[in-house]
Amino acid sequence: MKYFLIAGERSGDVYGANLIAALLKKDPAAQIVCYGGDEMKAAGGELLSHYKESAFMGFYEVFTNLRVIKKKLNTCKKELLAFHPDAVIFIDYPGFNLRMAAFAKRQGLRTIYYISPKIWAWNKGRIKEIRSFVDKLLVIFPFEVPFYKSLNYPVEYVGNPLIEHIDSYELDTSLKRSESHRWNIAFLPGSRKQEVEHSIEMISKLAHQRKDLFLWIAGVDNLPIDLYDSIIGLSNVRLVVGKTYEILNLCDAAIVTSGTATLETALWNVPQVVCYKAHPISYLIAKYLVQIKFISLVNLIVDKEIVKELIQKDYTSENVLREIDLLLTNEKKRQQQLNDYQELNTMLGQAKTSEIVAEKAYNLATTKQL
Repeated sequence: MKYFLIAGERSGDVYGANLIAALLKKDPAAQIVCYGGDEMKAAGGELLSHYKESAFMGFYEVFTNLRVIKKKLNTCKKELLAFHPDAVIFIDYPGFNLRMAAFAKRQGLRTIYYISPKIWAWNKGRIKEIRSFVDKLLVIFPFEVPFYKSLNYPVEYVGNPLIEHIDSYELDTSLKRSESHRWNIAFLPGSRKQEVEHSIEMISKLAHQRKDLFLWIAGVDNLPIDLYDSIIGLSNVRLVVGKTYEILNLCDAAIVTSGTATLETALWNVPQVVCYKAHPISYLIAKYLVQIKFISLVNLIVDKEIVKELIQKDYTSENVLREIDLLLTNEKKRQQQLNDYQELNTMLGQAKTSEIVAEKAYNLATTKQL
């Protein structure tokens, strides 16, 4: 069978890679083309476009790059028509993927949306598009099931793919803690250029203000290394590219930008503080439109504040250090966060997510039934 997968960011690339592996196990003769990244390519997909070419985050950033996005959409439509797959699988990336879902449906193609657009956060009106253009919506957070039920749209919870990804991950144990510093701290600045640029100044401030901390920076290989130039020479900072889990494994606590990384950190059982700073225009628009209590997935899933969130003006070096010190030296606070992580794990469950999604995609492609 022929499958066309579309992911538009690093986390989607990871999930897509695991899904490709599961599809090839289920359907060894499968032809798979994809929009994604290096992970999906390595798993066996024919990579048509890399997400780093258009990984924009924030209303302002998207608006200023509309021409790039429109060009990518037009190219994707042509490639979808040329390949004419038996099933199209959309992985998150809603701004792009909902438009592609509409196009695919108009061509008579069958569609699965894996990882729901976050309409529970803003723009519930998108449910009309989902109803019209998505044959099956598969969700990865438990709270999404009752949310969609309230909109009279049936979805299926397939477990969270991060769990199986972490469970199967082969840890490189060659990285060692800095024994000359009291504390080893992970700093996960994100996978998008804008996120990293916002984080660099903060990393420098923390490194200069606290010489007892050794900061491990989780770099990503889809961004140019010169983005990190201003911090590479600092004596208590080390940049390691492509080794996020290794860094988390050896650190006492973590400073994490919002997104999938907050959930990864929790699943590695590392106490964390969540920090985020957007372009002022993007933040003002989001503050007006977004209708959720928290920005971190950890807090959203359990519907309470497990981890402290420092956003915009609250994201200062003084506040970060205060929260990190609490996690390092206040045993009661540290243990409470770790206990809450266990509640999170229980809620997510242990489903073999990629196998479930692959089965549904295969059934759709072969029998036209979900």
